[in-house]
Amino acid sequence: MPNEGKYIYGIIRQAGTVTFGPIGIGGRGDEVYGVNFRDICAVVSNSPNIQYEARRVHMIAHQKALEEVMKNFTVLPVRFSTISEQDDDSGILRILEKEFVKFSDLLDKMDGKKELGLKILANEAPMYESILEKYDDIRTMRDKLMNLPADKTHYQRMKIGEMVVEALKNETGNYKNIILDALKPLSVDVKINDNYGEMMILNVAFLIKNSEEPAFDEAVNVLDAKYGHLMTFKYVGTLPPYNFVNLTINTKGV
Repeated sequence: MPNEGKYIYGIIRQAGTVTFGPIGIGGRGDEVYGVNFRDICAVVSNSPNIQYEARRVHMIAHQKALEEVMKNFTVLPVRFSTISEQDDDSGILRILEKEFVKFSDLLDKMDGKKELGLKILANEAPMYESILEKYDDIRTMRDKLMNLPADKTHYQRMKIGEMVVEALKNETGNYKNIILDALKPLSVDVKINDNYGEMMILNVAFLIKNSEEPAFDEAVNVLDAKYGHLMTFKYVGTLPPYNFVNLTINTKGV
């Protein structure tokens, strides 16, 4: 049976005692609570000293704890499955003392800010119709082939397919720039993540000031109203700022 350790979820600014309920990772009902050094606080729970697999149940528990903390605090998320091997708070206190200046500076940097996520996917049929309207050469070739037998026009149909793929790449690139140009001025920082699938236009995280959230929401709504027939907006917030801070803490030997 593994020894007990302390699972670390994140770092907050807090000088006094704080608890967040029996929501610890691992499904045992461990209390999530704060360990303080001066005015910096690590949010932890008891946990077996194991390496948690990146399974949905564990990832959700980690995320839920951070979401609970974020209701009242700016949080620096710590990398998933970071565990102090000590079965008391002594290891956590040594980490906080050692990294105090770094954590304090990052908390100042992130104070009053939040991460919002935006994924945008092209709607296939409307986007294809839009391409046919816009690209005369594709539409003309398509119209010529409509009443001809498929087995006699295999090469031409393949050519149309290639042209559509290229046009889709151009169109999604243009829309990506339009969307970023509208939203970047309202954000402090932007992290563009990899797309998955050719129909994805944008997969992006924005770091914004809390005070800018209403204006940012409105800007997303305006874009959705204008382009929603061509693409689906998946707008998510508020998130722990994983894309802008994801602390890796060396817990060995502390």
